[in-house]
Amino acid sequence: MLGKRPSKKQSERAALRDKVRQRGPSETLAPAAPDVPLDPLYAHATLGVALKAIREAKKLTLQQVTDETRVRRAYLEAIETSQLDLLPSRPFTIGYVRAYANALGVDPDAAVERFKIDEPVLEEPLRAPVGVLDDRDPRVAAFLIGALVIVAAIVLWNVAQRAMIANAPPPALAAQATVEKALRSMKPAAMELGAPLPAPVESTTPPPYETPGLAKALGLEPATDPTRPKPANEAPSVNLAALPAIFTPLGKVYDAGNPQIRSVVTLQALKPVALIIRGADGSVYFARQLSKGDAFKVPQLAGLTLDVSNANDLQVFVYGQSKGVLPAAQVLVSKLATPPSAAPAAAPKPAPKTSTP
Repeated sequence: MLGKRPSKKQSERAALRDKVRQRGPSETLAPAAPDVPLDPLYAHATLGVALKAIREAKKLTLQQVTDETRVRRAYLEAIETSQLDLLPSRPFTIGYVRAYANALGVDPDAAVERFKIDEPVLEEPLRAPVGVLDDRDPRVAAFLIGALVIVAAIVLWNVAQRAMIANAPPPALAAQATVEKALRSMKPAAMELGAPLPAPVESTTPPPYETPGLAKALGLEPATDPTRPKPANEAPSVNLAALPAIFTPLGKVYDAGNPQIRSVVTLQALKPVALIIRGADGSVYFARQLSKGDAFKVPQLAGLTLDVSNANDLQVFVYGQSKGVLPAAQVLVSKLATPPSAAPAAAPKPAPKTSTP
C-alpha cells in the first residue's frame, strides 16, 4: 500500500526530531542555519515534552490550561508524558492536542503534525469515550423479546384454530335426491285464515258478572248442531283415545345413524306422510316419504324443525309415551321434547263405616 509522500517541511522536521532523539530529551538543537528559526515543537524528543516546556516557559500551570481548554487535567498529563493508553480514541486525542496548542499560542496544525509523526498509527479501532455511562437497561431487551414471543404464540394459536375449523368434517346431511323426492311428494295446501281477534280489553275495566245458569235458563246459549257438515279445507279430527299409549314398532324405524346421539322424540306415521327435518341453518338432516307404521327417532340436537305434509298423520311419542299428533305442519322439536309428568297419586279411599250393635 503506497503512503502519502511527505512534504519538504515534514522532511526537515523529521530530520530535526531524529537529531533531538540522538542528543537526549533535555538537550536542545542548535539552529541548522542562521536564517532558519528552530520550531519549539521539535526542540524536544516528544511532542508532550515540547508542550510542557512551552507551558513552563510561559509560566502557566496545568490547571490554568485545563480551565482554558476544558480538557481534563489527566488527559493533558497523559499528552505530556506520551501515555496514549490513558487517552480515548485517536480522533479525540488529536482534538486535545489541537486545544492544548491553541492555549499555548503555538500552531495547532504543526502540533497535530508532530503528534502524527511521533505516533504514526493510521488505523486504530475507536474506543468508547472515558467517563460516559451506559444508561441502557438490559431488562428492556428481555421484555421486548418476551412480548414478541407472546404475540407470535397468539398468532400461531389463532392460525391453528382456523385450520382445525376449516378441516373439520361437515355435519351429516340427507342426500339431494332424497330431499327432492320428499319435496315433490308434498302436496301444497291452502292457507286458512281465522276470524279476526277482538280488540284488547282495557285492564282497568272488569268483566261483567254473569249469574251461573242464567243464560241457559233464558235460552240464550247457541244451539250446537252435531250434524253440521265440516268445511272442505278443515283437517279431519283424530280420535286420540284410539291411539296407542306406548310406542310399538309397526314398520321400519329410522334414526340418525349414530348410536351416541340420544333420541327423546319418536314420530310414527298413522298414514303415508312426507317428513323433512331441517337444522337451524336450513340444512336437511332427514327427508323421506314414510309409510303407515314407519317411525323416525328424532336426534336430540338444537334447532331442529319438523316439516310434514299433514300434522294429523304423525303421532308423537316422548320417552316412549304418546303425546297425540303433531300440533302443526311445522314445529320445533324442542317444543315436543318435554319430560313426562308424573301421574298424580290416587286419593286413598275412605274406610267403610262399621255399625256397632
